[in-house]
Amino acid sequence: MTTAPRFAVVGHPNKGKSSIVATLSQNDAVAIALEPGTTRDSERYPLSVDGHLLYELIDTPGFQRPRRVLAWLQAHSHSASDRPDTVRAFVNQHRDDPRFHDECELLTPILDGAGIIYVVDGSVPYHQEHEAEMEILRWTGQPSLALINRIGEDDHGEQWRTALGQYFRIVRDFNAVTAPFETHLSLLRSFGQLAPQWETALEQAVEHLREQRRHRQKRAWALIADALSDMLGHAESARLGEDASRSALEVRLRQSWQDWQRKRELRLRREVEQLYQHHHLQRQEQHLEWEPGHDLFSERERRAWGVSRAYLATAGFGAGALGGAGVDALTAGHTLGAGALIGGVLGAAGSLFYSSKLDRLNLGPLSSGGREARFGPLRDPQFGYVVLGRALQHWYQITDRNHAGRDPLTLDNADSHWLDALPRSQRHALQKALQQSTRQQDEKRRQALREAVARAGEAFLEWRRK
Repeated sequence: MTTAPRFAVVGHPNKGKSSIVATLSQNDAVAIALEPGTTRDSERYPLSVDGHLLYELIDTPGFQRPRRVLAWLQAHSHSASDRPDTVRAFVNQHRDDPRFHDECELLTPILDGAGIIYVVDGSVPYHQEHEAEMEILRWTGQPSLALINRIGEDDHGEQWRTALGQYFRIVRDFNAVTAPFETHLSLLRSFGQLAPQWETALEQAVEHLREQRRHRQKRAWALIADALSDMLGHAESARLGEDASRSALEVRLRQSWQDWQRKRELRLRREVEQLYQHHHLQRQEQHLEWEPGHDLFSERERRAWGVSRAYLATAGFGAGALGGAGVDALTAGHTLGAGALIGGVLGAAGSLFYSSKLDRLNLGPLSSGGREARFGPLRDPQFGYVVLGRALQHWYQITDRNHAGRDPLTLDNADSHWLDALPRSQRHALQKALQQSTRQQDEKRRQALREAVARAGEAFLEWRRK
């Protein structure tokens, strides 16, 4: 059975080693800090897909006394042929020496067969003190490559490439926070070129990661569709007694309905984040942070993600797109219109974003316990597009986020409408699926919505990549 490749990520302290490990192992639990010496002991981070171990990353401490280590090696080596054994002898002799704890920790996995990923910070000038580190690594005889990980704003990459090229066959620029997915795969293939015994395993790893990404994408869109179905079909109800205040009950049910919608959206966000292994995503608040005023029920969100009645009527959404939309309640100065809320809430025409104007509930027949009052489900044609647009935007930023990222996630808003990327032939199916989701749910309607959201997700992806 082929052993999965292992890579020891090594280098000077505080040069981004842990960030590299976090991104390549898809593990946002890896400790990353600005202070040198955060990593004191080697930690192993395996990456598996469907129970199949693809490779293992080993986060190591930084070099502390490379010149003294190299001096010892040179004093005890007789020829190039004994250099790996000399490195092993150094580790065996100094394993319990606190002065060389970090060097022994980082060299041990390499001596046990791990490949070397040497990380430097390309935003600082090259210094010859790194030559002792690189020479020690060369003495181990293990396959190795170098990564230039720019932490700061300055760029000294050319200096580094010239120096690193004398010690490593492959030198790559790799920003652990911003590197695209394809760059991750290219890095794996590079190791296959250095170590033929790993070539097959790493090619398989690339295919597994591609398949994982495709599966996650489909699963994320299904999660979005199911949340959208729940949110469009949700209603709040209560009993209205003869002596109860109708207006007070309406306010309470409306607030309960909105609170439920917010919680359902938050649950969807967490499900998508966990799907992509972002378990420790930092937030500025308890809820995922949008800019001020970017709440699910805000006017800004309606403008950013909603669609006007005119758009629905003219952009190929089908003749029935306005069914049940009622009369546009917004002033002529608004770009995007909205229809009347019907089915769950009856009364003055208005949109979801002006629900405070609605003063009547849908009341059932009188019984001994009073009448049942219901708020929802909502049939405003904009609401589904607001929820869908926000969900797809969140998904896109999660799928594009590396696990080394530690900045709080702040969601961007649209500057143009993503639906323009959806072929006209598919717009009617989306509108129909959204409309039917406000009615009694069954598996057939849920599946139709999943298919429509998947096509919308593809269009959103195309729109964002332009």
